[in-house]
Amino acid sequence: LMRALRGCRGRGIVVGTVTLCLAAGWALQTPGGVSLVVPQPNINATVAQNILLSVEYSCRGVATIEWKHVSSWGTTKIVEWRSGNYVNISMVYKDRVTTFENGSIQLLNVGMRDAGYYFITVTEEYGTNTYGTIIVNVYEIIYEDLHFVAVLFAFLAAVSAILICFMWLCNKSLHLFQKKTTHKLTASTTEEIELETIEC
Repeated sequence: LMRALRGCRGRGIVVGTVTLCLAAGWALQTPGGVSLVVPQPNINATVAQNILLSVEYSCRGVATIEWKHVSSWGTTKIVEWRSGNYVNISMVYKDRVTTFENGSIQLLNVGMRDAGYYFITVTEEYGTNTYGTIIVNVYEIIYEDLHFVAVLFAFLAAVSAILICFMWLCNKSLHLFQKKTTHKLTASTTEEIELETIEC
């Protein structure tokens, strides 16, 4: 009985090893399998900046890459291409997108509407696919606001300087007018005194 058990166990190990080798060989022979790496899943950008939506995919067959943008304004297909073949860029992004062989895209001159989620789908010719997501935040350029405040401050300072000059001129004119009036009064008072003296 012990010999029989040892024989079965030995055959089981051999059969298991052969099965494992056959399965590994079949897996290597079978086409399919896509992997995708997204090194920077969150990107912060400012208006008018160029951004790189960086990914790296690998697969055994020919892959089709598709990028979509999802935001509060809706879903827009950006670009789709087949490795080593055609590139189909949406009209909205025609002059703003550059594609790369590793699946990455570059967006030129981003605006506030470019904020949102960017989805990449890599589909292998045998039907296997994988997905990735990058979140893009776009901010207004702060120095534009500061520039506006600086210009407004300079304008108000100039208006204040003009008003101060105007008030100074008015004050000078008033003093000159008062001196002339005082001088005339003094002259007429002197004449009256002289006349009174002559009459006496």
